[in-house]
Amino acid sequence: MRAAAAATSTAAAVLGPRLKSSTAISARLPLLRRRGLVAMATAASSSFRPEAARSPPALKLPIPPLSKFKVALCQLSVTADKARNIAHARAAIEKAAADGAKLVLLPEIWNSPYSNDSFPDFAEDIEAGGDAAPSFSMMSEIARALQITLVGGSIPERSGGNLYNTCCVFGSDGKLKGKHRKIHLFDIDIPGQITFKESNTLTAGENPTIVDTGAHLLCYPGAFNMTTGPLHWELLQRARATDNQLFVATCAPARDTGAGYVAWGHSTLVGPMIDEAGSLARLHRQNRAKTTVRQPWVPHTVVY
Repeated sequence: MRAAAAATSTAAAVLGPRLKSSTAISARLPLLRRRGLVAMATAASSSFRPEAARSPPALKLPIPPLSKFKVALCQLSVTADKARNIAHARAAIEKAAADGAKLVLLPEIWNSPYSNDSFPDFAEDIEAGGDAAPSFSMMSEIARALQITLVGGSIPERSGGNLYNTCCVFGSDGKLKGKHRKIHLFDIDIPGQITFKESNTLTAGENPTIVDTGAHLLCYPGAFNMTTGPLHWELLQRARATDNQLFVATCAPARDTGAGYVAWGHSTLVGPMIDEAGSLARLHRQNRAKTTVRQPWVPHTVVY
């Protein structure tokens, strides 16, 4: 045992300096590697200039000032009396403007019951105007009189032998800023719950529409129902507000449980940080949601 201990001591004495030297070298290697990597990273970062690859170079846009304005969502009850629907919408718009709204949004198909039987009877010839388009004429007149921007929800439009679900946007001078014919028609069949096909009477539009209203905002007039409303209405608004980092305004007809097509209601304004700025969740009949919005006031789009 003494011999074995002596041999171990001798080996340690002989190998000790070498072990220490090897350990010191091994300890220095990671440091050297790190220094090399840092040097390589520094060289790479100094030569990496992705902006130089842009042609033409990116423009530096000015930071827009914050502006404050009021948005009104007119959640309207709809009847089978077209003249009454028009008068009701006019009164709602006047009340909203009197309360300070500068941008007013109407629901989808606000002048007609939402049914394939009603669309042909309530349709208007927008291009002809006048008595052939009383809803259109009222919106143009009221926008000019109140000096507001009006996103006119939608009405059935008759043109060239076809019917369209058409949204008209008017400037504060009453002039038509844009007209959009709904592209993706609402065709749904959920057994035991709801079946509805707009395509039975309506023709799909062909092009998206972008309108410069001066507001950084997406507007969606929509007539979701008691099946699709709970599933998708709020989800889609919040998703689009997050995706695009802007406000999303949705406006629906008021709920009428006695109607053939029962609208979900719940007209809502959602902010880019998923805050619900205003909602008509509990108001199923006539009324308005007026919400003050603080946002960059820059020329942007209203898309339906």
